[in-house]
Formats: sequence, structure tokens, C-alpha cells
Amino acid sequence: MDRRAAVRDTYDRIATHFASTREYAWPEVEAFVAEAIDAPDDSDLDATGLDLGCGNCRHAELLAAAGLDRVVGLDVSRGLLETGRGRAADREFDVALCQGDAAALPIADGSIDVAVYVATLHHLPTADARRASLDELARVLAPGGRALVSAWSTAHDRFDETEGFDTTIEWTLPGGETVDRFYHIYSPAEFEGDLEASDLAVVEWEISSGNCYATVTAPEMTTAG
Repeated sequence: MDRRAAVRDTYDRIATHFASTREYAWPEVEAFVAEAIDAPDDSDLDATGLDLGCGNCRHAELLAAAGLDRVVGLDVSRGLLETGRGRAADREFDVALCQGDAAALPIADGSIDVAVYVATLHHLPTADARRASLDELARVLAPGGRALVSAWSTAHDRFDETEGFDTTIEWTLPGGETVDRFYHIYSPAEFEGDLEASDLAVVEWEISSGNCYATVTAPEMTTAG
């Protein structure tokens, strides 16, 4: 089986239980959205948000609450998209859900004003796919648009390595069955290097809670950070 298809099938398999453990937006994402959206209380704000690797749409919900005109949630896993659909219905927020590959986004050039791409990049199983996904994010960002990108890193306390590496980490389902999930654990230097080699322009980046985070823009905004 293709490695990317295997990642998709893994998350389809664990989708319901996984989503039940992902209730709240990350503080780093809350801070980014608050800063990225200049007019969060403006009901006429004509802008589109993207939750890339949306899972159960906890961050799509945050984007919708910020006053964006449209929010898109994209994930490779149909099972996770169904959990996002349920959350949106229960909590009464609007999100357009789309199944797709982060390395080949089915989204028009320059159409996204605010994007959240967290806890997903590290699940793409090849270096080429990870780099392609960063270039795709640059392609879909509008001039002036911003995105938050995150990946798990060797800075986390659970890792002793200093160089980036591939691994699998078990997910335990109710009843005790375990399912292996692919991760590429970035070193901070590798994360920064991949961003700098991409079509994105880096505004700032940091390490928080064992994750690398970067605020990025479309290339036209290189001098505006």
C-alpha cells in the first residue's frame, strides 16, 4: 500500500476515538488567529479561512467564530471529516469540508486569507510530500494572507534525538487495540530549513510545548513581516 494511503487509512480507522480526545483549540492557534484577523467583530469581513488537516474541525470552529466570511476544512481522512461535520452541526458553525491531500490542494491560487496547518505536516510520510505541501500552502495564500504551520520536534521532552527522524507512535483504541501512526519528528533546524526552501516567507517561528511553530505569508509579503 502507498505510504500516504496508509496514513489516510490509519486515521479513518481511529477517527471517532481520536476526535473525541481533541476538544479544544490550541492556545498557540488562538493567539495566531486573534493576531492574523484584523477585524474579528466585522460581520462584513470578506475573507476565507483554511483549516488544513482539520480533523474534527476544532480550529475551523475558531476561524468561523473570528468573523471570516468562509471557512474550509480539508483532511485526507473521510472518517475525520465526518467527525468535523458532526461538530459543526452540534455547535452551529459553518465550514465547507473537503477531502484532499495536503501536498496537492484542490484549492484555487491566492484564495485563502488565513490558514491553520497544525499537527499535520509531520504525518506526511516523505520529505518530498512535506516540502510540496509547504509550496502548496504558499500557492493558495492570498497576498497579505498568513498561515500558522506546526510540527512535532526533537525539542519535545520525550525525544533524545537531535536530528530529524521517522517513527511510529501507537494510538490505543478503547478495548486496548493499538494502531501505529507515522510521524516525522523535525529537528528545529530542519523545520526552519524546509520553510526557507519553500515558496513561503517566514515572518517568525518559535518552539512551544515541544512543537515548532512558524507564522508564514505568501511570497509577495516577504518584506511586510
